[in-house]
Amino acid sequence: MTDLLYAFYGDDFTGSTDVLEQLAEGGVPAILFLRQPDATMLARFPDVRAIGLAGDARSQSPDWMDAHLPSAFAALGASGAPVVHYKTCSTFDSSPDVGSIGRALEIGKATLGGIVPIAIGAPHLGRYLIFGNLFAVAGGVVHRIDRHPTMARHPVTPMDEADMRRHLARQTKAKIALATIDRIQAGDAETLFLDAVTDGADAMLFDGMDEPSLAAVGQVLLAHQGAHFRFAVGSSGVTRAMILAWQAMGFVPPPNALPCVGAGAVDRLLVMSGSCSPVTAAQIATARTDGFATVQADVAALLSGSASEEARLVQTAAEMLGANGRVVVHSAEGPLAQDVPAAGAAIGAALGRVSRDVVRRTGISRLLFAGGDTSSHGVAQMGLEAIAWAAPLERGAPLVRAYASEPELDGLELVLKGGQMGAPDFFETVRRGR
Repeated sequence: MTDLLYAFYGDDFTGSTDVLEQLAEGGVPAILFLRQPDATMLARFPDVRAIGLAGDARSQSPDWMDAHLPSAFAALGASGAPVVHYKTCSTFDSSPDVGSIGRALEIGKATLGGIVPIAIGAPHLGRYLIFGNLFAVAGGVVHRIDRHPTMARHPVTPMDEADMRRHLARQTKAKIALATIDRIQAGDAETLFLDAVTDGADAMLFDGMDEPSLAAVGQVLLAHQGAHFRFAVGSSGVTRAMILAWQAMGFVPPPNALPCVGAGAVDRLLVMSGSCSPVTAAQIATARTDGFATVQADVAALLSGSASEEARLVQTAAEMLGANGRVVVHSAEGPLAQDVPAAGAAIGAALGRVSRDVVRRTGISRLLFAGGDTSSHGVAQMGLEAIAWAAPLERGAPLVRAYASEPELDGLELVLKGGQMGAPDFFETVRRGR
């Protein structure tokens, strides 16, 4: 394997493919492993310069993190990559009990040492951090995250605080310094970072609202990786900042547009949705008008572990794929009622088992998972080993290629879409490949 520039742990699968897209755009060959790779797996990809490990920490407890993240971070650190990035969703949704980013920060710092840079702003996704407060686009309008129409009402980790240091203070006692946008624009990012190191801060949160501010952060990270830190936390804004720094130093090819690689259309597409987002609900409704057949899953049956309900979904989806080639299997269509418990992990795992069996039975070549938990827990059931970027579709939701020892699954094309991502006609966009 060539010298690595960077390694990352994705706290869910959709976010992991977002990083693959950023690396592809930056001309950085990368592979994302779906389980901790051994020497044999690593040897299959000798030319990559970035590696990732897709996880599901976003939906797990701090106790789970204590049991699983130290070994994952240590393994990525042992790869030789100078930076290990704990990749979070760009909406930074988390809580003290579920997907605690604060606990992950503590574990990464204890495992790899140094101050922990935090970068959340990802302007390429419509995410902006300004004076420590997070803003996100929805429907073409920028909302403060605690007033965002989807994230403020997330069924598992609702975002009711926009100040990210206050948000993290619920999850960790770490001392977190802040580099504000005015100081970054004034050229003071490095001075603020070194002051935070001297003052004994555990972490440094960087504002980010545009490419120049990310580039300034990237220069700081590149200059001080290894010396003052090895572990960073944040969205794909961390990735983008590093790419801009690598490009400026000539470590990777100069800036180019996203590679003009067309995916091509497929005759058959299966969509598996466990998302409760209004955005996904609109996509399901649009898919019906586009000719997709839709199948409602019996959520109660899936949660009870009903093999017969999973078998029904496999049989129905396979028959519908044979009839018209376009099928959406969904557990919800819009936000859950107040008295309905969220169960993203269990639903995602069940839909993953259904997807695996449908692929084996029908031989379809392209599959779309909608929803962060659905993607993470669903793909984990597929028996895949690794995935690589294949083609652009929409920012944050590229087409990827799967590697697997099972011939029916090797080469499967996947799209992993967060619940709030994509235009209304996104399902048909995935089928067409553009």
